[in-house]
Amino acid sequence: MRKKLVLLITGLTICQLNFAQSLDDKMIRGIYDEALLRGHAYEDLRSLCKDIGPRLSGSSEAAMAIRWSEQKMISYGFDRVYLQPILVPHWERGNPETAWMTLSNGSIEKMTLCALGGSIATNGLLEGEVIMFTHLDSLKKARVEQVNGKIVFLNQPMNAAEIQTFKAYGACYPIRGNGAVEGAKLGAKAVLIRSLGLPSDDFPHTGSMRYEDSIKKIPAAALSTQDADRLAQVLQTGKALKFSMEMDCRNFPDEPSFNVIGEIKGSKKPNEIITIGGHLDSWDQGEGAHDDGAGVIHCLEALRILKTLNYTPEHTLRVVFFMNEENGNMGGKTYATWVKSLGEEHIAALESDRGGFTPRGFGCDGTEAIFKRFTQLESLFTPYDLHVWEKGGGGVDIGPLKNEFNGITLFGFIPDSQRYFDYHHADSDVFESVNKRELELGAINMAALLYLVDRYGLGQ
Repeated sequence: MRKKLVLLITGLTICQLNFAQSLDDKMIRGIYDEALLRGHAYEDLRSLCKDIGPRLSGSSEAAMAIRWSEQKMISYGFDRVYLQPILVPHWERGNPETAWMTLSNGSIEKMTLCALGGSIATNGLLEGEVIMFTHLDSLKKARVEQVNGKIVFLNQPMNAAEIQTFKAYGACYPIRGNGAVEGAKLGAKAVLIRSLGLPSDDFPHTGSMRYEDSIKKIPAAALSTQDADRLAQVLQTGKALKFSMEMDCRNFPDEPSFNVIGEIKGSKKPNEIITIGGHLDSWDQGEGAHDDGAGVIHCLEALRILKTLNYTPEHTLRVVFFMNEENGNMGGKTYATWVKSLGEEHIAALESDRGGFTPRGFGCDGTEAIFKRFTQLESLFTPYDLHVWEKGGGGVDIGPLKNEFNGITLFGFIPDSQRYFDYHHADSDVFESVNKRELELGAINMAALLYLVDRYGLGQ
């Protein structure tokens, strides 16, 4: 009798599991059909990029983007749409940068550069000799007399042998983030870096850099990879050259701004929040299409799809368009402390901030038990060619939630990375660089994972 009872219970359990998987298969297929046949993602990204344009924190375009986002969420019928006030840095590039090198024979070659975000101006034309280093550590080991009064050129290329291009980027980031500080310690008058990009082209890549209050501030700029190669070629001949540059950057007091928030209220646990988001701001180069227009549109479309399919979530699903990820992360930091002060319980968060390329999978930053349950979802995505299910995940915007909510699980969307650093922080990051179907597939997978995290409580 006992054996029959065990067999009956086992059979019922298997039937329940099969029924649950059948429901999930049907829901995920419905998400794919809605996005691919009736999706809004591509047109929404076009409007964000073309009607608004680049969205640097503190700019009028960023303010326009906030209102655009609020109205878009309202139009999709989310249960609640609102703005969260924050303060953000306000830096402007000013007039277009100018640069050239004068060779020993008197000939002049124009160079293409852009100021790094947060750099000070040159206060007119800045000229000087150039000294080249191929790694930040080499600059740190240099003597004052080698560097003093010169323009430092940090010519460290991203490692093309790295399959995961974000690893190549991370290895080079210090030349951008810390180059001005290390150069100034040795008396440099300015710092040039090789753009953090893989292709050889004429698009310089901007990005954040930092200063230290106790060290003199000097101008910092990025050269296009083509011009970096040309400057290095001339320097390696040993011939003298003079580099000339002018930048009109300006820093202003912090500006009031907002995170844009929309949500669908949970039916059973409305005070338990699952956040999905990306950053609305971008650099002033290009249109911020991949970084991170694609990410916010992924998240907007994910919530729209679930709403359209009449899915009733157990937990409250919240989409957040964070402001100021690029040069301060005040959106992410302020959001985390604010929701904690409200007494909310945040169980999970998902972020998309790696561009609008073909989906490969997700990362999961959670407990071993959560990660095991997370990897069990893989079979549901096998028909859709997702194969990356790795430990670690999240992103800059949702990262601060870890400091406020013990045990929260963070998920990060992982698309193919091979082309991301062709466009990152450059004038080439425009709407036309995004493939419609790849963008839609990203939104689909964000929606599918959001559904599963809610359905199976994967933040707990």
